[in-house]
Amino acid sequence: MRVLVTRPIDDANDTAALLKARGHDPVVAPLLEVRYHDGQPLHLDSIQGLLATSANGVRAFARRTSRRDFPIFAIGAQTAQTARDAGFSDIRNADGNADTLAQAVQATARPLDGPLLHATGAEAEGRLAAALTAAGFTIRTEVLYDVPAVTDLPSAAREAFPTLDAVLIFSARSAQAFVSCVTRAGLIPGHLIAVAISLAAAKPLSALAFREVRIADHPNQASVLDALG
Repeated sequence: MRVLVTRPIDDANDTAALLKARGHDPVVAPLLEVRYHDGQPLHLDSIQGLLATSANGVRAFARRTSRRDFPIFAIGAQTAQTARDAGFSDIRNADGNADTLAQAVQATARPLDGPLLHATGAEAEGRLAAALTAAGFTIRTEVLYDVPAVTDLPSAAREAFPTLDAVLIFSARSAQAFVSCVTRAGLIPGHLIAVAISLAAAKPLSALAFREVRIADHPNQASVLDALG
């Protein structure tokens, strides 16, 4: 299948490699762009661990400090692998979403051991921090990057559009960007299978008609690829 990958470029390249290994033909056309924030080194002396809800959070955090000596609580396998690649060794993979990550933190960390730092983007929701705060943890949120959406469909996507079989959707924001860009370009995705990582990610797609919309069984990349078939 010829598959459109709309993730930010670093994540898109990872996904494209996995698609090729499965015999698919990926077309990389990011609809979101990660912009890392520069600044002073982070103050981490009292931190007991890092909350990582995306691979971009790990990358942004690693750019701002050389320390790799505390646990990383990762939301899923790709985030955990990014942490390994960045030099962290104590990585605890919740393999799910914000809810499963909150449960994993409570199972292995204690509020009295110090604050948890959440490396996040400007557009991120606050569900994880709210859940852990309610459980007695102190959460320090560090906004280390933002992820603006593109305003026009990238040329790679426009040129390939008639020959595409599917599009992968990894977030509600990328779904919104896809709908906006496709509508602006006057394109009709009726021949496409849309594969979304979750019901929430798929919801904005209801504004368009697809050949089929599939929802991954679990909110992770492996499940998205399995749903693609």
